[in-house]
Amino acid sequence: MSEQRVLVINCGSSSLKFALFSGVTLTLRCEGLAEALNNDDARIKLKHSSSADSPQLFEIPKAGHAEALKTILDALESKYALSGSLTVVGHRVVHGGEKFNASSVITPDTMSQIEVCGALAPLHNPANLTGIRLLQEAFPSVPQVAVFDTAFHQTMPAHAYRYALPSQLYSEHGVRRYGFHGTSHHYVTLATAQYLNRAPTQCSFVTAHLGNGASVAAISKGQSVDTSMGMTPLEGLVMGTRSGDIDPGIFSFLLRQGYTGDEIDSMLNKASGLLGVSGISNDMRTLEEKAKQGSKEAQLAIDIFCFRLAKYIGAMMVSLTQCDGLIFTGGIGENSELIRSNTLKHLSILGFELDEQSNAERSDQLRAISSASSRYPVFITPTNEEEMIAKQSLALI
Repeated sequence: MSEQRVLVINCGSSSLKFALFSGVTLTLRCEGLAEALNNDDARIKLKHSSSADSPQLFEIPKAGHAEALKTILDALESKYALSGSLTVVGHRVVHGGEKFNASSVITPDTMSQIEVCGALAPLHNPANLTGIRLLQEAFPSVPQVAVFDTAFHQTMPAHAYRYALPSQLYSEHGVRRYGFHGTSHHYVTLATAQYLNRAPTQCSFVTAHLGNGASVAAISKGQSVDTSMGMTPLEGLVMGTRSGDIDPGIFSFLLRQGYTGDEIDSMLNKASGLLGVSGISNDMRTLEEKAKQGSKEAQLAIDIFCFRLAKYIGAMMVSLTQCDGLIFTGGIGENSELIRSNTLKHLSILGFELDEQSNAERSDQLRAISSASSRYPVFITPTNEEEMIAKQSLALI
């Protein structure tokens, strides 16, 4: 084999994200997304890093995961000759429960454990297993690795992950806080430590991964000690369509009003958050534009998002004995100067202060955006979950 090649697969319920890396430095060769699977408008977008051309588009009406993956692999085979040259396949798996505190080479036992954890992530783990099985069929002799969203947070102490509920709910059903976005929180921790020329074990940060899904974490000496998401990705911050924290009594109140459990669950996960408050969109870019045009509903959604984010950043400081900086990442965290500015205005009591010119600059590079007088540095650190999955997969084999 002339060079190592790593294929990364992130299989969702109706989507499939992929990336191909090669060489010792894990150079990105191509990446893409299959979306709207099993629908009339199912399609694949594939972009080769070496090409200045527009992404390739494949229309695949009503195609499911298997057909989409065959189209993707055929396209990759024709350009990169994957057969016989693939080193490892890395899979994002959302929930590893308490069984997995690190990435794992996939064996029949691993598959069984991922299936058991499916009760904790019924929308995600079954889709992740579908991707694993399809890739095992396509490349039966190539090792496959599972990289878990929850694994990085398994270093949280019991006082951070246990709920104040009867103990048997934890011992019998695994009801506890697990946290998510672990691959992203881990990546930006390592990248920012490197930027500071320090070992990760010498660094403590508050990390804010902000996208359609959003979470914050407290990283103490390179390890997660607290995070905002809980047993499911619903807990914590206001998100695109998820409510984040609410009074648990609202659930029983709505049951008494005639809503079913499934209706409430769907409402909290798919019709709340930015979309629910604004009644306009779950996309922060759209809401910022509408707010500029005078939409009070859009402005309220933004205000709630920033206020709740600031409260959680402040809460994460409680879990640290030192703070070497606040890190913004994810689509919103990296690109919205308004969200960063408005959030830190709520945190002025803690000494956070932005350099507004630096905050307004657009760049895809890791950089500091705090003022010289800020008590704590503030960073924008672009995340790269696919690269992290590729690195962890290679490390295991």
